[in-house]
Amino acid sequence: MKILVVDDEELLVKGIKFNLESEGYEVDACYDGETAVTMARDRGYGLIILDLMMPKLDGLSACMKIREFSTVPIIMLTAKSEDTDKLIGFEYGADDYITKPFNILELKARVRALLRRANMPGASGGTDGKLARGSIVIDTERRSAQVDGRPVELTVKEFDLVELLMRSPGKVYSRESLLDLIWGYDYQGDIRTVDVHIRRLREKLEPNPAEPAYIITKWGVGYYFKD
Repeated sequence: MKILVVDDEELLVKGIKFNLESEGYEVDACYDGETAVTMARDRGYGLIILDLMMPKLDGLSACMKIREFSTVPIIMLTAKSEDTDKLIGFEYGADDYITKPFNILELKARVRALLRRANMPGASGGTDGKLARGSIVIDTERRSAQVDGRPVELTVKEFDLVELLMRSPGKVYSRESLLDLIWGYDYQGDIRTVDVHIRRLREKLEPNPAEPAYIITKWGVGYYFKD
């Protein structure tokens, strides 16, 4: 599995690279956002670790550009702890974040978890591993999605979220339960993370995101997929 580590702190990159390679990963490194986008486009990475503050092109802009052509899992590194900064990262397409300074064991655990979810075959929704609700079809084996036969690119967390909702149409999930089920019970992020991902899913899957036909809000409770 190939991982790209991007940060302008060369000593930090060296430490992350050493620790990930000791786990058996193949690791490339670069030190600015522009180079990161180029390398992500030209090489097949299984995961990218991307710093927020970098020269030439900041991490958010790099993340957004990478999302134009790839759904590779992205972990953002940030020295900022404000929840609004993390939510902005999710808006730009990041799958997870970790705040500096961090324990390398935590970073390796996040890497393993994201790679496991990105490459894990889902339980079949039918004999061909597909779930279909209205015009939305997801393939749980290939982790792909279509709307009206048109391919739609979903990030790891977006796919996990819509798959969970589609498997139990009509079942209302609270934001807290979605955080536990999708991000993990020990996730310490803002509960608005769920709202951000729901909004992104509606923009990608709904005919009219302002008046969703599939992913419905149960006011004061949470979200459900319309049966």
